[in-house]
Amino acid sequence: MEYYATLGDPCAKQDILEQMFRTGMTGVRLNLSHTSLTQCTPLLERAYWPAARRVGRRDAHLILDLQGPELRVGELPQPVPLREGLDILLGEGGVPVPPIILQTARRGQQISVDDGALLLEVRRTSPTVLLCRVLRGGPLLSKKSLSVLGAELDTPALTPADLENLAMADRFGVTHILQPFVRNRQDVETLRENLDSLGLSHLQVMAKIENQQGLDHLGEIMHAADQICIARGDLGNSIPLWKLPAIQKDVARRCRERNKPFCLVTQLLWSMEQRPVPTRAEVCDIYNGVLDGASALMLTGETAAGKWPVQAMGYLVKTAGEALRAVEPCS
Repeated sequence: MEYYATLGDPCAKQDILEQMFRTGMTGVRLNLSHTSLTQCTPLLERAYWPAARRVGRRDAHLILDLQGPELRVGELPQPVPLREGLDILLGEGGVPVPPIILQTARRGQQISVDDGALLLEVRRTSPTVLLCRVLRGGPLLSKKSLSVLGAELDTPALTPADLENLAMADRFGVTHILQPFVRNRQDVETLRENLDSLGLSHLQVMAKIENQQGLDHLGEIMHAADQICIARGDLGNSIPLWKLPAIQKDVARRCRERNKPFCLVTQLLWSMEQRPVPTRAEVCDIYNGVLDGASALMLTGETAAGKWPVQAMGYLVKTAGEALRAVEPCS
């Protein structure tokens, strides 16, 4: 079983990372939606790899989570408070968004922001701006995720920033590539072609299933990728949330039948961003994920932004260990 953390300020010190390794962590995810490998050089060279060497983890994993076709809010000078029932402009004169959002969104469609924390409804459209009503409000921050619910956007599998980061992957000891918003086999093959051209065909490709297109083409994606990642954040935005458990179970079953390793990620211990102890529901979720056959578990905000990264990793490892002991007599 692999246990992954997401790198961020709370665990960006060698001593913290050493503690996490000793707790059972086997690798980390580097989220490149907000940064680049170049910007992370000090963190990797002065903290992560020295921590791995110090505890004897020569096989530690470093996972690059690429930008891919995910869409995000542009830079904001300060957070924008969105109040339910009021209107907001996206585009020219308002919140900066990628042009494809303006080109795709239609009147009456909903736009999910920040993994569904915020929800907008399009009231009027133009080539340069959308007038939207706030259905679910809160603070809007820079670089938060965007998706037009029910729409399939024609965006490239790899961004220019992805290509730059892949070109440096070998230098930084990258072991896995986490490919976001995989829609079909061609997306994975595009990534593999770029890896081959860089002499990086040995890297493991983890395909994130986080939209309806990915679900619809799961069979061909499993054939092309080394691993599947059930990414419940955006997946839970693209479908009614109450349907997510059944979909997670179905993807897990199909992976087991094909002997395809899969990773479970998003909100495994979400409450531990603010609390030193998880909820009962969270540990049950982890336990059941392991019983369903997960070969890896990944923490995100719990370690990237939370106050208790070491404790969160401890609960993850201990809970999964209990599940593994429960299934061993049956294996």
